[in-house]
Amino acid sequence: MSDKRIDNDSMLNEPAAGDSEFDTPAQPGQESEDSIDELVSETDRLRAELQESKEKYLRLVAEFDNFRKRTSKEKLDIIQTASKDVVVSMLDVLDDADRAQQQLESSSDPDEIKKGIVLVFNKLRNILKSKGIKLMKAKGEPFNPDIHEAIAEVEAGKEMRGKIVEVVQDGYYLNDKIIRFAKVIVGK
Repeated sequence: MSDKRIDNDSMLNEPAAGDSEFDTPAQPGQESEDSIDELVSETDRLRAELQESKEKYLRLVAEFDNFRKRTSKEKLDIIQTASKDVVVSMLDVLDDADRAQQQLESSSDPDEIKKGIVLVFNKLRNILKSKGIKLMKAKGEPFNPDIHEAIAEVEAGKEMRGKIVEVVQDGYYLNDKIIRFAKVIVGK
């Protein structure tokens, strides 16, 4: 038994298996530290990209809001300018109507008065036509509920059945869009 006795002192001085200068294994946790550093740098990069994307999104939203406000303002300006143009054109007709009224008061010649009034109305019609207003032809046409408003039906004979016998109020188009329906009497 004494032969198998272990010498503690010799064991302490002998190198263990795999313990050499060239076989030093990596310290535990060194590989995981490298991968953690990579993950941290990747996370930082992704955070920076996300922040940049958020900033781009906020700028885009702000630009769109500004665009919406600007186009809304421009639309309002266009509507007001269009109205101004029509009103200014109508002022000429108003001036002519005032002159016609003065002529009515001072003149006794009915033919002259009639000619003056016809000229004023023709000028009014021409101005409205130049602005895109067009009279709706209705009398004698077949009744169309999409463009006519029937206010009455009258006996009118076989040839006028379903057709417009009388126009009570003219209808008008503005650039081929109906702005006022014609009020008509339809034959039955």
